[in-house]
Amino acid sequence: MRRGLAGLLAASTLLLAGGAGAETVAERLPACLGCHGESGTSATEGVPSLGGQRADYVVTQLFQFREGQRSAPPMNEMAKGMSDDDLRGFADAIAALPPAKAAGPAADAALAERAKGILAKHQCTSCHGPDLTGQDAVPRIRAQRREYLAAALTGYRSNARPGYDAAMNEAAQDLKDDEITDLAAYISSL
Repeated sequence: MRRGLAGLLAASTLLLAGGAGAETVAERLPACLGCHGESGTSATEGVPSLGGQRADYVVTQLFQFREGQRSAPPMNEMAKGMSDDDLRGFADAIAALPPAKAAGPAADAALAERAKGILAKHQCTSCHGPDLTGQDAVPRIRAQRREYLAAALTGYRSNARPGYDAAMNEAAQDLKDDEITDLAAYISSL
């Protein structure tokens, strides 16, 4: 955790000192990967893996950070002065990262069965794809960090985390705490 916080502080300092647009995407991307994982898989608690994310999804998230529609310091500061071209450049660079890799062991059969039932009940694969790798502006959630998935689902359920449309907020409304726990554990293990 200490390493993650140090990386976050270093990234924030670098990005704020240089100001958005002061450096190229290639020069600024290492600061992003310091928190989000150089290999596309985050090792920092609470910070999502970006590997394998679709460019359409990433540009939308960066836009939301820039416009203050989504609050996640230091992401709001990092995106504050970005032009639309900067957003697209970062989105393309991130989309080129290798897909995130599951950090833990495979889910046991009972957990997998429960989670697959929840995925079917809430029709998660209709948007996130049959293998949960995302499509268009819908994120890859396969192999995402467990605690990040749980926090995101909880945020959607309470409406504390706005989506770029209401689909996730609506889909999460009926999720129970144990279902969120099961989904996060299963999806992170894929």
